[in-house]
Amino acid sequence: MVTYLDAATAPLRNTGQIRLYGEEGFAGMRKACDLTARCLDELVSMVRPGVTTETIDRFVFEFGMDHGALPATLNYRGYTKSSCTSINHVVCHGIPDNKPLKDGDIVNIDVTYILDGWHGDSSRMYPVGTIKRAAERLLEVTYECLMRGIAAIKPGARTGVIGAAIQTYAEAERCSVVRDFCGHGVGQLFHDAPNILHYGTASEGVEMRPGMIFTVEPMINLGRPHVKVLSDGWTAVTRDRSLSAQYEHTIGVTDTGCEIFTLSPKKLDRPGLPA
Repeated sequence: MVTYLDAATAPLRNTGQIRLYGEEGFAGMRKACDLTARCLDELVSMVRPGVTTETIDRFVFEFGMDHGALPATLNYRGYTKSSCTSINHVVCHGIPDNKPLKDGDIVNIDVTYILDGWHGDSSRMYPVGTIKRAAERLLEVTYECLMRGIAAIKPGARTGVIGAAIQTYAEAERCSVVRDFCGHGVGQLFHDAPNILHYGTASEGVEMRPGMIFTVEPMINLGRPHVKVLSDGWTAVTRDRSLSAQYEHTIGVTDTGCEIFTLSPKKLDRPGLPA
């Protein structure tokens, strides 16, 4: 049975219970998520052919330090980088390295900052130079999946409405939804309850209540949904080597719907795509 508890009195560990945050929590998340969104905005001009993901990762670290924030991924369960950079057929958790980006690549950059104890988690897709129409279409479909999932959020509905909206649209566009990874509760913890599936039916999942905070982060493939994790223990790739894309926002459930905490201040939520 699912239980909900006041985040102000909850222990700082994942108990499987769902935290409900008040205005103080929402205010803290706005600040942390705004910093993450501003970092992702700055990366728009950096992502180009010849730049390494290690250079991008170094910027993410320094940007956080300059603003009093720590990258949540740094030393998380042995992970040694400040961001995840997932290129082409990498689904998620790609590790930054010294290999230069190439014209035609697509790359997801996933950043989470901890600011004053609050976790701001978001990711965007970035086209590198000129990309093929198939890749551009995948980015368009994936972003639309994200926003359709978010549009379904309202108190009283079950979290399954998010996945149902995403899966319905993705499959109508002849794409597939990755099942192996999901969104998650976030706030004072990096990963918390509940899990947010990006597929399924509207009647599944837990009831959404005002004060819940979680991520929506669909991973959409041009080919089949199956993935595998490489020997480094982190990098997940499509088994058929088809292109994969992901966008992510952190969301707070309100009395009437939801608030997106990680919107781009510069309206660059989908870099390189037509307005």
